[in-house]
Amino acid sequence: MKLLKTFLVVGCFFLLSHQSSAQARIDLGLKGGLNFSSINASASAVQNYKGRTGYHVGAYVLVKIAKFGIQPEVIFSKQGQTYSFPGNSNLQSNFDYINIPIMLKLYLAAGLNLQAGPQFGFLANSKGDLFNSGTSTVSTGQNLNNFVKSSDVSLGLGVGWDLPFGLNLTARYNLGLSDINKYTGGSIPGQYTSSLGTSQAKNQVFQFSVGYRLFKIGS
Repeated sequence: MKLLKTFLVVGCFFLLSHQSSAQARIDLGLKGGLNFSSINASASAVQNYKGRTGYHVGAYVLVKIAKFGIQPEVIFSKQGQTYSFPGNSNLQSNFDYINIPIMLKLYLAAGLNLQAGPQFGFLANSKGDLFNSGTSTVSTGQNLNNFVKSSDVSLGLGVGWDLPFGLNLTARYNLGLSDINKYTGGSIPGQYTSSLGTSQAKNQVFQFSVGYRLFKIGS
């Protein structure tokens, strides 16, 4: 919450400082695109991870004054990764998040912009593979809610391009700040190991989005 409050105060300061010389514009639109997601793991386990390809879709509101804007979004995002468990089959994880990024945008020339801001994620669903250390067997398509925390905080960094006729393109990297692992090593002691087979697990997602402005209020 401190991160959110600080960011909102900074964003409001930039917008209000330009309010006297420019009119505000409010855009409402939809966006969607591809995810290339993985886990930022501890150094000893990073070689065991492979990324997964997913998608995201949602809506955004942009409040723009002069060269600055604040853009909150609500995004459904499919993420996950594959973990190569030593001596066993690959373990896959699929995470569905409801993400709420709040991006501060600095506009350059010709609609190009830089973006940065916090993202707050809420786990909607998690399924994947589990390794039973007692029987040395893998169970697929299992509920992973007992292994993954229900919330996530990331830092979004990106670039965008607002094209004519309401079209916009965005490339963004969401760097996970919080450990999503409920158990060290992704294991319930003496029972199962999930695909989060490391002492620390943080989401990392590259996103490529196409958006379209549905409504515009102001100039």
